[in-house]
Amino acid sequence: MTALTRVAAIYRYSLPMEAGVVLRNQRLKTRDGLLIQLQQDGQQGWGEIAPLPEFSQETLDQAQQATLAWVQAWIAGERPAQSEWPSVAFGTSCALAEMAGELPTQANYRKAPLCTGDPDELFDLLAALPGEKVAKVKVGLYEAVRDGMVVNVLLEALPDLKLRLDANRSWSRAKADGFAKYVNPAWRDRIAFLEEPCKTRDESREFAQATGIAIAWDESVREADFVVQAEPGVAAIVIKPTLVGSLVRCRELVMQAHQAGLVAVISSSIESSLGLTQLARIAHWLTPQTVPGLDTLNLMQAQLIRSWPESTLPLLGIDSLECVWRS
Repeated sequence: MTALTRVAAIYRYSLPMEAGVVLRNQRLKTRDGLLIQLQQDGQQGWGEIAPLPEFSQETLDQAQQATLAWVQAWIAGERPAQSEWPSVAFGTSCALAEMAGELPTQANYRKAPLCTGDPDELFDLLAALPGEKVAKVKVGLYEAVRDGMVVNVLLEALPDLKLRLDANRSWSRAKADGFAKYVNPAWRDRIAFLEEPCKTRDESREFAQATGIAIAWDESVREADFVVQAEPGVAAIVIKPTLVGSLVRCRELVMQAHQAGLVAVISSSIESSLGLTQLARIAHWLTPQTVPGLDTLNLMQAQLIRSWPESTLPLLGIDSLECVWRS
């Protein structure tokens, strides 16, 4: 292929968030990121590059700089090396895979709904879920005892419900035990997993073995010393591609998890609807038997370029984006 057959553009977006979205120590008023569009020989592919504040290693400005360098090398006919920044590695690999027809179009649009808001409305929503009833509850934001009571009420009210919980390493071992104390032991096996309950992996392992509540690795998956392996009390790994890296890396992690007998869950990092629809395609491709964790679109006030099925949020087109570079 010659350089002349290649065309690319980089766009920057800023989507207003719903009020009250808090990431660790920061209120997120807008979700900001980049979209890249690659074209070659009549084929095109899109990718989203959106570092998540408080979670990503890189800032958006660093990602933009790296994306520009990568795209310029690609335009020149090179096969650029994978970026050191996970969000850039993921977005560029998606654009290449989509353009080459390697990212399947079929998608898993099922999602584990995030349990927030009015309890009565929540019961109706969960009771109406088709097929396997899987939902997610964020814990660790309030008192551990309160979290335990909420989880217990949900499990009691809906006997066919399975819950995924996420604590983001927010608890000491004592607080984690306080949570478990309020969850009926007879229902603990319906907690599919609790992501990283304690501040250290060892404390989380001890918690799982002491309480019978299965855990999952999330933050750990992105740490240099992490090894995917079967362990007592560990049920799953959570893969957030924007934070993990390229499609190749995500696929490796899924294969390693399955070989170890663990569930692998593709999960969002609050991407736009374009990124979320790609994650749904990746989930169907790599983890077809597992409901992905993609219920974040309603944290935003609009969709972007591609719509999520059944979403009523307004869809913004390419003309709403700031073009920061075009070949």
